[in-house]
Amino acid sequence: MNDEKYKSGQPFGDDSQHNDMNEQAEPKKETQGSYYYSYGPFQSYGSEKRENPLDSILEQQREAEDVEITRPQPVRPIPSMQEEVRRTDGLGSFGGQGGGSSSAPPAKHSGNWQFNAKAPKKTSFKSIAASVLAGMLIMTGGMIYADRTNLFTGDQASVPASAPQSAAQGAGSGSSSSSQATQASYTITNPGDVTNVVNQAGPAVVKIETLVSSSKQRSNTSPYGSNDPFYRFFFGDDYYGGSQGNDSGSQGGSSDQLVPTGIGSGFIFENTGYILTNEHVVHNADVVQVTVQGTEKPYEAKVLGTSYELDLAVLKIEGDDSFPSIPLANSDDASVGEWLVAIGNPQGFDHTVTTGVLSAKERSITIAGENGEKNREYEHLLQTDASINPGNSGGPLLNLSGEVVGINVAVSSDAQGIGFAIPTSTITEVLDKLKNNEKIPQKPVPFIGATLMTMTDEVARQMGTDVKEGSVVSDIVYKSPAYLADLRPYDIITGADGKSFATKESLIEYIQSQEVGAEVTFNVVRDDRKLDLKITIGNKNDFNLE
Repeated sequence: MNDEKYKSGQPFGDDSQHNDMNEQAEPKKETQGSYYYSYGPFQSYGSEKRENPLDSILEQQREAEDVEITRPQPVRPIPSMQEEVRRTDGLGSFGGQGGGSSSAPPAKHSGNWQFNAKAPKKTSFKSIAASVLAGMLIMTGGMIYADRTNLFTGDQASVPASAPQSAAQGAGSGSSSSSQATQASYTITNPGDVTNVVNQAGPAVVKIETLVSSSKQRSNTSPYGSNDPFYRFFFGDDYYGGSQGNDSGSQGGSSDQLVPTGIGSGFIFENTGYILTNEHVVHNADVVQVTVQGTEKPYEAKVLGTSYELDLAVLKIEGDDSFPSIPLANSDDASVGEWLVAIGNPQGFDHTVTTGVLSAKERSITIAGENGEKNREYEHLLQTDASINPGNSGGPLLNLSGEVVGINVAVSSDAQGIGFAIPTSTITEVLDKLKNNEKIPQKPVPFIGATLMTMTDEVARQMGTDVKEGSVVSDIVYKSPAYLADLRPYDIITGADGKSFATKESLIEYIQSQEVGAEVTFNVVRDDRKLDLKITIGNKNDFNLE
């Protein structure tokens, strides 16, 4: 017999070799039954004296057919598959005779299948459960043993799951590499010891609280008014006195009753008690109190000098001993991307430390003034992603050497991670004047004295002109350079010095890039006529404009 007969499901032998079995129906049924179980999932090509697992199934078949059982006979071992393939008679029969024909008629259930008439003993549930538990215990013990002895991994060392891939790759190279693999730690580039910076600079950072007389209180007790951007940027709703300040004023009934109005930060830059902070922190304050780290009673500070335009102020406190101080570094030496540390009192939480990097330099922002005050125009600011929150204003922005590179001033209310600081390069230029309460000359602001509007298709249609790009003059400041040069409302400025400017922003940027006193030729369209006007750039500060 060959392997193809096993695959196709044919019984052992053919019809010519089973003449006697084909003559009777019952042996034919038996052959079919033997065919199913020999190819079924329970077939055994077993060794001698192995109990047949099909006894119970065949017993049920016997009872269904009401077959008379012959006396049990010794069971011959079932030949293995290999032996059956080597047979030369082509029968592959499981019977004891092995011939193609028999002199005696085959009896029912002849020696082809010999089995015990008794049903096999059923296995109890407890035995099965015990076997399963025993197997699980053996497998668990084997796994633990294999893991402890590296049974399957040879000389490879165990590497923790948290180890980097490089450590795991080098673990199988011998004893020296095995000891290295167990270190399982990432190499992290340390940006610097922030703890040392805080220990060095922290004691010089102070908390500043301002008070005003109840008669000077304004709506919402904010010195800027309820809608002032500084109120939102720096202090929040909790630091302008609230109902407590109003109650204090009503109970006191006198104009000299002091109520708290704000809180901010500052730092001592000279050990004799000189303090730097923002002007808006002490703006319009009647009393300024300074709390130094390690002291319970605040000092009453004297405001020496302030600059509204630069948003800087210098205070002075007096004490018996010298105060801790922080040196000023040159912000021009700071590089974008270097680590910075901010220390302050956000939301009144003393000496809060945050870290970040120097995101950019030379930033400019504008914060609108309130209650008739002019706008604050900030220039040359440092941008950082270190957290700057209300109450951080006036605190130091430090490099990793513990030196001040800027004073925290503002944070964007529209986005997180965008804070600004006044650089020390700006501070050092005016520091002596602030200490001595001297007037700080204002930086010249180039301007021509004209209010501009960008030309659009709608504006061009209303004006009845074919000019589609440029800046329309909507107003002229009296006695300004534009007024003196006869620039008029409804004039359209298309360029300057031969350069075209399509928007008012680009034109204003060009004007502000000029020096005060410089002469610029403006290209103007008036009543569809082109003309050039020469205008001398003036200083906006001379006109007391907002």
